Amino acid sequence: MGVLTTGCAWRHMPSVFGVSHQTAHRRVAEWSEAAPWAKRHRAVLDRLGAAGDIDWPRAIVDGANLRARKGNR
Repeated sequence: MGVLTTGCAWRHMPSVFGVSHQTAHRRVAEWSEAAPWAKRHRAVLDRLGAAGDIDWPRAIVDGANLRARKGNR
């Protein structure tokens, strides 16, 4: 059994998405740089925090960062 190490190549993206693999790759790169989801997440947290709807003492920050091992090594 092989081990998938790099995900799916852009050129294998199904046509059902309605854009070329080049367009999809470019948009993901632009969105990653612009960080729209991080900005929206921060806005939601700010709104919930201002309303007192977040119990900050119970919040957890996970800073774990582990290198994925390839195969059975």
